Amino acid sequence: MSAPLWIDQPAELLRRLEHAPAHVGLDTEFIRERTYWPKLALVQMAVGDEILLVDPLLPGMPQALAAWLQAPAVLKVMHSPSEDLVAFKCACGVLPGPMYDTQAAAALAGIGAGMGYQKLVEQVTGVVLPKGETRSDWLRRPLSAAQLEYAADDVRHLDALHAATAGRLRELGREAWLAEDMARALANAARDEGERWPHLSLRAAQFLDAAGQRRLLRLLRWRERHAREHDLPRSWVLDNELAALLSRDPPADSTALQKRLDALPKSPRRLAAAIWQALSTPLADEDDLPLPAGEPDRNALKRLQDAVARRSAELALPDGVLASRRYLEALLEGGDWPPALQGWRRAELEPALAPLLAPAPTAG
Repeated sequence: MSAPLWIDQPAELLRRLEHAPAHVGLDTEFIRERTYWPKLALVQMAVGDEILLVDPLLPGMPQALAAWLQAPAVLKVMHSPSEDLVAFKCACGVLPGPMYDTQAAAALAGIGAGMGYQKLVEQVTGVVLPKGETRSDWLRRPLSAAQLEYAADDVRHLDALHAATAGRLRELGREAWLAEDMARALANAARDEGERWPHLSLRAAQFLDAAGQRRLLRLLRWRERHAREHDLPRSWVLDNELAALLSRDPPADSTALQKRLDALPKSPRRLAAAIWQALSTPLADEDDLPLPAGEPDRNALKRLQDAVARRSAELALPDGVLASRRYLEALLEGGDWPPALQGWRRAELEPALAPLLAPAPTAG
């Protein structure tokens, strides 16, 4: 490929769309250290023999990028794009589609699960990429030569990764599996509703009584709204440790809360009134909240894991691709199959897992 081109004119980017190839490599650099929403700072595109480094901070460029992202005849080849999807949605108002994730494709092709871009590039092409600028300030202008080269490397080999993984998926007849996973990933990014029951992901929640669970749910839901509305990291609004502490041992009133926050270093003192309002106001659906699951039946979980491992070996899939531990635990809790296990995964797993999930027959 030729040396990367810096694109600072929306018309120039749109002109190339008129003769776009069947697929392009796509990546982003963004900053999210001090905000809730990612700030898109650079977009890298491998278009045919060219590498384009697009400045999304310029007027009109997000709209030009959106035209590329929505082009139905152009496959967007990306690697582990979950965060890139959020960045594109925030900056351009659209998501890239159709999409091809080389990390997911490598897993379904039996190459390896959760492989980073550098490792997959080395395995497929033999090229060893430098780590370099992973923690750069991508919002500064002009970007350094080292930053530009690092950014270009992030898309330089996507065509080779696409060719290698797509060929293997065709041989295995698994192209539909990847298409299904891509549709689910895009649907999840488009929905972006947040967790209804965020307390379930906090380990400290397991040690709270029912009333404490409700208080924690109130605080975490309020924190999510406040972080989104004010574009702040969640931990800057209210960290998990303090949320759990206030839920376990709630203050008697707003004055007591203010005193407690004043005594803690780096606490959100200015938000005391809002925190008290959230802590003391019941939610309409809090009586429906599920309590954190205790330790699962280890023997039952082991049987499920063994069955998944056997099926994975039969399909030559890496560990963790068919079903992770947390999804198997959800199955043991007796609910429906989680969305992540629907579709082709359920078709592959249900014959083996259904007998293990069936209730034991009662005597008599």
